[in-house]
Amino acid sequence: MTMTEKILARAAGKRAVEPGDNVWVAADVLMTHDVCGPGTIGIFRREFGAQARVWDRDRVVLIPDHYIFTKDDKAHRNVDILREFAADQSLPHLYDVGTPRYNGVCHIALAEEGHNRPGEVLFGTDSHTCTAGAFNEFATGIGNTDAAFVMGTGKLLLKVPPTMRFVFDGEVPSYILAKDLILQIIGDIGVDGATYRAMEFAGDAVMRLSMEERMTLANMVIEAGGKNGIIAADETTRAYVGARTKKSFDEVTNDPGASFSFERRYDASRLEPVVARPHSPDNRALARELKDVRLTRAYIGSCTGGKLTDFVNAAQVLRGRHVAVDTFLVPSTTEVSTGLRTHTIDGRPLLDIFRDAGCQVSIEASCAACLGGPKDTFGRINGPEVCISTTNRNFPGRMGSKEGQVYLASPYTVAASAVTGRITDPRELLQ
Repeated sequence: MTMTEKILARAAGKRAVEPGDNVWVAADVLMTHDVCGPGTIGIFRREFGAQARVWDRDRVVLIPDHYIFTKDDKAHRNVDILREFAADQSLPHLYDVGTPRYNGVCHIALAEEGHNRPGEVLFGTDSHTCTAGAFNEFATGIGNTDAAFVMGTGKLLLKVPPTMRFVFDGEVPSYILAKDLILQIIGDIGVDGATYRAMEFAGDAVMRLSMEERMTLANMVIEAGGKNGIIAADETTRAYVGARTKKSFDEVTNDPGASFSFERRYDASRLEPVVARPHSPDNRALARELKDVRLTRAYIGSCTGGKLTDFVNAAQVLRGRHVAVDTFLVPSTTEVSTGLRTHTIDGRPLLDIFRDAGCQVSIEASCAACLGGPKDTFGRINGPEVCISTTNRNFPGRMGSKEGQVYLASPYTVAASAVTGRITDPRELLQ
């Protein structure tokens, strides 16, 4: 069996499963946030009863992160519903905004708070729940109705997906980041190329990536239609998870004879910085081919591109330089926000480097403009802007106005482009 098949077999109480099997899978963690949480809670109460209790208080995680730093009353009401439900159910894992427990974007907060563990099953009411596959677990996004069912029963009926395997051999060049790897894949197979398939990432180049870079790979599985992403566990995984939870976990590996529905190998040393043009993540081009595209905005943030590693990489380009376009930076979590102040390059905090470069930095961690939000959302596109962004989607209206154009790229490429005011291959500025 593959890693994905092994996790689902274990969660279903079966010795073995194969692609196409329909199995009842036990959930280890269910996460919901302020956008989908109210709907999930409403369905749960309607179907299980107003006095019903969740199946396991310790396995339900509530994270407000999407529409929180706004004056919009409806957005505030969504967060209130999460608070009321957590109080009614005595849920210990509410990471509430405005409290010391608030952490930020759910997919990164889950990892930082120790809710991502190898061998487990994580369901979340957000398509980018697949981010957690970086931790050698089965993680996938589900809808409100399915989430309500899990909330009441702790299980969900799933079809076992076949596995596609993407192997990156060799050494990744210094100017290439995980965002380039995943955009390369999506450009090759298309936004429906992995529909209801597991996407496994392997090879020496992948296993040399930091945990945060692996999260970038797994995060955008859904942009190819994937059911889940997965990476084998190693010392990097164990060190990250072990520092954040005392709970035990059981890693999974592929069996020697594991069967894959598709396999593609890449020579990592030959990769170049890539960009996804409007209005689709698979509309790929090399960064050097787009040097005539003028920009009005740059954005660094989100679950895909707002981790501390992403800001460190951006700072490598921005230090000692000044941006030519409006450049917005949003940390994904409060831990990352703290890191902007404490992490230094040549003795200078990242925050100072960014401010000296003319960037507008939000100290509040959140999803912010990644998915548009209310018009007062920090960094939101409110007109015909041409933006280059470290986020994960670029269809019309994703970051606000449908008049906007969004190009997706790595933190290196976004930072370099912010400096020049045009899409720029980061090799032009990296030293």
